[in-house]
Amino acid sequence: MNDAAVSRGESPSGIVMRIAAVSKRFGPVAAVERVDLDIRDGEFLCLLGPSGCGKTTLLRMLAGFERPSGGRIFLDGRDITDEPPHRRPLNMMFQSYALFPHMSVAGNIAFGLKREGMPRAAIAKRVAEMLALVRLDAMAERRPHQLSGGQRQRVALARALAKHPRLLLLDEPMAALDRKLREETQIELKALQARLGLTFITVTHDQTEAMSMADRIAVMHGGRLAQLGAPHEVYERPATLAVARFIGDATVFEGAARAGAGRDDVSFAVDGAPLVLDIRATDRDAALARRRAVARPENIALFSRRPEGQPNLMQGRVAQILYRGEARLLIVDVHGVQVRVTQPNRAGAKEDVQTGSTVWLSIAPDALLLLPD
Repeated sequence: MNDAAVSRGESPSGIVMRIAAVSKRFGPVAAVERVDLDIRDGEFLCLLGPSGCGKTTLLRMLAGFERPSGGRIFLDGRDITDEPPHRRPLNMMFQSYALFPHMSVAGNIAFGLKREGMPRAAIAKRVAEMLALVRLDAMAERRPHQLSGGQRQRVALARALAKHPRLLLLDEPMAALDRKLREETQIELKALQARLGLTFITVTHDQTEAMSMADRIAVMHGGRLAQLGAPHEVYERPATLAVARFIGDATVFEGAARAGAGRDDVSFAVDGAPLVLDIRATDRDAALARRRAVARPENIALFSRRPEGQPNLMQGRVAQILYRGEARLLIVDVHGVQVRVTQPNRAGAKEDVQTGSTVWLSIAPDALLLLPD
């Protein structure tokens, strides 16, 4: 699509919202820098990134609570950049839930409908539909203080959905929930979104939450869109070192690359260590200019004795073992590089590797990625 079409807000089929070169400055500080993003109709999109990356500011601009310093926002091809929040056919669920403590569950859900002047009978019907949707039929007359955290969240969700928005914005919706309830709610929320076929845009700094729920993840870093893709794409093929470090565990080897024997082969000499890694690169010319190789901990094999015929074999000492329930994370010192390795915990498995043990590690050439900063 050309620039003229973008300026007119024309969207290709299946695109519900277009974010075109949107920026936001607070004085000299650039919170968001020229973000371009097309949001698909019916998808669950997650804006993911560390604190201060600009994800919440971007969400607030979509809602109309902040005005962009530059760029335009289109909804169904219509420019809504300058429209106030109440004129936008979307709704936002806040991190605090913002429930009215003096109102019942039903009253909170009905609040926005009453302000719109909907007939009383229609309001009662819609509230009943929303209560059934979030499975709170039996709690319609309770006050927010009589509900659990998960129930309050469902009330806030029902209120946000009651007006049938074109899309729903969610600001860190799981932040106030404990881990077990958060995991259960992720499953419920994703199932609800799929059943409704409604576009959800959520903000989080929790990588697990994003990977569990999103159809696509937009990773933000330093106010910019660092990568956009399906969860497995972002995790397995991070576009930058910042993305690789933020999403999941990663070991970073610093060094220099040179051409290997094959067309796609790269030899990577690790700085300060007698270690050369063989890497299979999809774009060797680009790879040769990069100075950092990254490996995910689950892609590193660990042996208590030296194996035969394993690629990229290296010897190290176990410096630390962190127990994580279903797995354990081992920090292995290899010539000063702290290599992170995960091993599943299996019932009855013999733990022949302990802190201080000498071990051997192996990494397949196609499991190493050469990344730009």
